[in-house]
Amino acid sequence: MTVAPYQNSGQNKKQQVEQMFDNIAPKYDFLNHFLSLGIDKLWRKKAVRILKQNQPKRILDVATGTGDFAIAASQLEVDEIVGFDLSEQMIRVGEEKVKKLKLDSLIRFQKGDSEQMPFEDASFDAITVAFGVRNFETLQKGLDEFFRVLRNGGVAIILEFSKPKYFPFKQLYRFYFFHILPFIGGLVSRDSSAYSYLPESVMAFPDDQEMLDILGRTGFSNVSQKRLTFGIATIYVARK
Repeated sequence: MTVAPYQNSGQNKKQQVEQMFDNIAPKYDFLNHFLSLGIDKLWRKKAVRILKQNQPKRILDVATGTGDFAIAASQLEVDEIVGFDLSEQMIRVGEEKVKKLKLDSLIRFQKGDSEQMPFEDASFDAITVAFGVRNFETLQKGLDEFFRVLRNGGVAIILEFSKPKYFPFKQLYRFYFFHILPFIGGLVSRDSSAYSYLPESVMAFPDDQEMLDILGRTGFSNVSQKRLTFGIATIYVARK
């Protein structure tokens, strides 16, 4: 069974994900940083340091949400960053953030489906995505699109939640993830399904070697991973 935010909905996962992010957009940034104790900012910084080694000039930030990764990557010497997302409301929040930071000449947003992107083949030096690929309706279609729009020699950097493996952190993490996080997230966002979906989607998502194998089968070479904070999150690096 596909893990989706609203299991009793008649909509497909893609439509449900769009609705979910539209619903929680006003509280998304606050909850993101609060529920992760701010560690998500450090994870993005690590990913940007890896990205810097490739010296990309044109970056596509997929599932950009409110643009946190795009903003973090703006410190690099780049010509353009395109923030691409399914949710109109998340994009609106992102546009306001970017405008306040005076980064709107560097970062632009575009609404669309990550599994059918409106970009030409080989048009980006790098693709980034933070906590977004597990929301794809069909993971393989999204990764195929990454490969298509990335130029030869380009890099895809995927930051995603993963599952800790070792006692006692594994048990503490699961308790927090399945009990405390959904309660606080649902209370603040007023969408309890969104924060119940989050741990369910993480548990169902392929991580570690399974994800590396999927990237390899997609056509990427030199795939590698860096597990973060006892395995709560992982950065996957894949080159075309």
